[in-house]
Amino acid sequence: MNAPDPASACKEPDGVARLPDEFADVSVSEMVRHWAGTRGDEPAYIDPEGATTWSEYDRAADRVYAALVPADGSAAPPAAALYLPDTAEFHVALVGAYRAGVRVAALGSRSGPTEVAHVMSTAGARVLVTASQVRGTEVDDLLSDLAERDVPVEKVVLVEGTEVTSNGSPVSAVSVDTERAFSVDEISMLNSTSGTTGRPKLVTQTQRRWVAFAALACRNGELSTVETVAAFVPAPFGFGLWTSHFLPALLGRPALVMERFTASMAIAMMRDHHATVLACVSTQFRMMLHSEQPQLAELTTLRVMFTGGEAVPYSEAKRFEEVTGARSLQFYGSNETGAASATSLHDDDETRLATGGFLLPEMHVRVFDGGREVAGPGLRRGQPAVRGPLMSKGYWNNDAANAELYTDDGWILLGDVVEVDESDRLRVVGRLADLIIRGGKNISAVEVEDHIREHPSVTMVAAVGVPDPIFGERLCVVVSVRAGAENMTLRDLTDWLRSRGATREYLPERLVIVDALPTAPGGKIAKGEVRKLVEDESAEQEGR
Repeated sequence: MNAPDPASACKEPDGVARLPDEFADVSVSEMVRHWAGTRGDEPAYIDPEGATTWSEYDRAADRVYAALVPADGSAAPPAAALYLPDTAEFHVALVGAYRAGVRVAALGSRSGPTEVAHVMSTAGARVLVTASQVRGTEVDDLLSDLAERDVPVEKVVLVEGTEVTSNGSPVSAVSVDTERAFSVDEISMLNSTSGTTGRPKLVTQTQRRWVAFAALACRNGELSTVETVAAFVPAPFGFGLWTSHFLPALLGRPALVMERFTASMAIAMMRDHHATVLACVSTQFRMMLHSEQPQLAELTTLRVMFTGGEAVPYSEAKRFEEVTGARSLQFYGSNETGAASATSLHDDDETRLATGGFLLPEMHVRVFDGGREVAGPGLRRGQPAVRGPLMSKGYWNNDAANAELYTDDGWILLGDVVEVDESDRLRVVGRLADLIIRGGKNISAVEVEDHIREHPSVTMVAAVGVPDPIFGERLCVVVSVRAGAENMTLRDLTDWLRSRGATREYLPERLVIVDALPTAPGGKIAKGEVRKLVEDESAEQEGR
């Protein structure tokens, strides 16, 4: 490998400062090959069923390469869809595709056949890399569904543990032609937006940007080469990529993964394998806070939690820190932009827990209000736009979406409303799609959710607008509650909010209690499905 030993990547002795420059040109494929040769018998991935070593990871990736590259030396298919659980198989398949020079369109394991069909068609993929069963769906049933949707599948590659088959035949590892491999600057992967509000788009990904992102995490979390990373975020999306795919490869350290997240199993795995770093969306760490057995207090080795993906509730993040002793860190950004701001271990509580951190110097940020740039000094509020080395190259094969994504001068727009204060700390105050407009007044769904999330009986909440002939929209909140609180009324909730001094506009006018809120493949609450749930209930009530 034409670079320093990755073991020097973080804090050995000052690798944190060197990492972006010295490892930017090194691919994950090369890193995996390196660790297979230097610590091959050590675990790369650990799941509830066992471990996959670095040498097993490397050999299995070569089998995927062999399944994708024709034996006669002719051109490999340009693209393949990757539809696998968030376990070692996903990472094996991705590295094998890197080596084969086959662009991957990666799908979350919770994606349904409609999304699989959409992604394969958009990516031009006629090869499907999957498992015999993904979250209860048999591969034969999926293929039948795709055929009914006129999505051709010319080859099916199954990855089961470290074994690989192609159209039903076992595949053995072959000598890899390194000339086929993607460079770190080529578009080697497409992943979908998480689909919380509509049909997902495919974001273009290079390896360089995510190595740089992992390097940033090394600096802010002061990570070293003794970490064990609990990576419980869905693997194909931005947060999952740098935490479960790129960061473990840089450090040469094991990652804890699981096919289906459960709070009790996550805590048990972290306890038993002495996890030092946790990566999870805020919904997941809140679920762990509510776990009775095992308890979070048993995680005596945990040092850092990277979280985000959606609003991070201050009080619960603070409680997580108090229970575990770990520091809660987050980034603000998106799959499209990478990070625009970040918190670090040395930030004060207010910065770490109540903001998205300080703007990153290398990622330039502008703020727009209705097309007009809001200039400093002083507080700036509006829609952020970002440009810098962590950003993607836009959406694949979607000129219309790219026209909305970029400003005329090439900055990527995010879909949030943020405030940037005098110290360059960024705070998310809402999403453009989550503004509820009641009688001409803009109400931030994020701020409403922040208030209601503090209610002792509420476990999860989503605020949405419901159509109203007079006011345009009215504020509706959909919540899941703790056992025994199922009879909570709207009056109960609004009285509690008033007692806490909530602004009148944050008082919901409708309450819907559900067993669980729907989530998108990326783990966030699926606002589109929440709105449909409310609409369906309204139609049912009107029909009575």
